[in-house]
Amino acid sequence: MDNSALLLSTAYFAPVHFYSRYLNHNKVFIEQHENFCKQTYRNRCQILAANGPIALVIPVVKGRGPKVVIKDLQISYDEQWQRNHWQTIVSAYNSSPYFEFYQDELLPFFEKKTKYLFDHNLKIHETICDFFELENKLICTQDFEQIPAATLNLRDAISPKLKNSTDKAFIPQEYTQVFTEKYGFIPNLSILDLLFNEGPNAYTILHQSINYLS
Repeated sequence: MDNSALLLSTAYFAPVHFYSRYLNHNKVFIEQHENFCKQTYRNRCQILAANGPIALVIPVVKGRGPKVVIKDLQISYDEQWQRNHWQTIVSAYNSSPYFEFYQDELLPFFEKKTKYLFDHNLKIHETICDFFELENKLICTQDFEQIPAATLNLRDAISPKLKNSTDKAFIPQEYTQVFTEKYGFIPNLSILDLLFNEGPNAYTILHQSINYLS
């Protein structure tokens, strides 16, 4: 366990990298005062479907100004994205070993409407912590400019825009995915992929994915 604190950005069904770091730090801050950035895990996750990796994106309400603070960003329900996301997830993972074990607790996220993206992601994180029987140790930041002392800032290091993360300690551990025979192993997908395929063993894989000697 790393005694240094960790600073992360909010994420929608965050990737394996996010939770590997989360499990391996005693204190974790989540950024709530940054401006919203497009094409990041803040409002999207990546899963593996029959036709390959696919991004599930939550549409957001566009403000009048060019920048919106992440904690104030509202989810748009003009389109039926919840139904579409859930149908895609079911299609991709219905045959996975542990889908039926987790589906009932995940379904409400695709039925109930939450106003703010940040709140929606926090509720998802609470559920993921319950799955792993973990304490929810997230601490919301008080100010964007002030990074807490002795804190590893990974707000931008965990991003779908980066083919290779700048966090060299993250070493993805292979596991069997639904479409492994078709695509080989696809690293750092949403935590959903790891949960549905590995169930309780996901906890061990997350711990093994961080190498502090790197």
